[in-house]
Amino acid sequence: MSSTRKQILLTNDDGIESPGLWAAAEALARLGFVTVAAPRDQYSGAGRSHPLQADGIITPRSLQIGRQIWTAYAIGGSPAQTVMFAILDLMPHKPDLVVSGINYGENVGSGITVSGTLGAAFEAASFGIPALAVSLELPSGEYYTHSREVDFSSAAYFTAYFAERLLNLPPQPDVDVLKVEVPASATPQTPWQVTRQSRQRYFFPISRRKDGLESPADVNFIIRVEPGEVEPDSDVYTLRIKKQVAVTPLSLDMTSRLPLDELEQTLRGRG
Repeated sequence: MSSTRKQILLTNDDGIESPGLWAAAEALARLGFVTVAAPRDQYSGAGRSHPLQADGIITPRSLQIGRQIWTAYAIGGSPAQTVMFAILDLMPHKPDLVVSGINYGENVGSGITVSGTLGAAFEAASFGIPALAVSLELPSGEYYTHSREVDFSSAAYFTAYFAERLLNLPPQPDVDVLKVEVPASATPQTPWQVTRQSRQRYFFPISRRKDGLESPADVNFIIRVEPGEVEPDSDVYTLRIKKQVAVTPLSLDMTSRLPLDELEQTLRGRG
């Protein structure tokens, strides 16, 4: 195998058994050598967390992806920890690209810091590696499943499309992660648009507790989008209203983009 072949690390937050992961692996295979390493367990909603109870055990798995048998690695940890362990213990050298996805369900608006899909991508970016996070819009009942009824083909097309560009383009200033949201109705011909991340909440939580505060509870979510309140250049508007692929550049620098000297003067009471 040529030493110049691009090295791609593929991960997710839905776990090693996710068909979305397999679809991405098959799509990326023509672009380089793909190392598949994903959480051993379902880890949606983990953000970029590094839970102390994770055991870090790496277990090789033989999986059939398309017509090929792949050796993939199940890792005992969060998506971010999976990326860390893969880079430190599995890869021959730092990968040229890390791809996280294809996620069961969209990751848009103010909730993206909750996403394990984005957490894995930001972990990669913290190592100085270009990162791509891809999610597919789905009915809410399928978010935490490994349903084989979901068609990932169009999302796989856009995964390879943007992965190829990240592999071949020079780094873009202040772009550490490229976030791609694919509508449920998308085809490879669906237009795409570069967007900003919406500041609006997209998933609204509902506490489900039956027997008082000391009883167990979980949280369900409903999606609420008011077209008149959502920024027209945002990921939410592009995905939900325009039904187009939303491509959002994200930065590790979460500093507010206001003039820092003006804020300092205001905080010192001199404004």
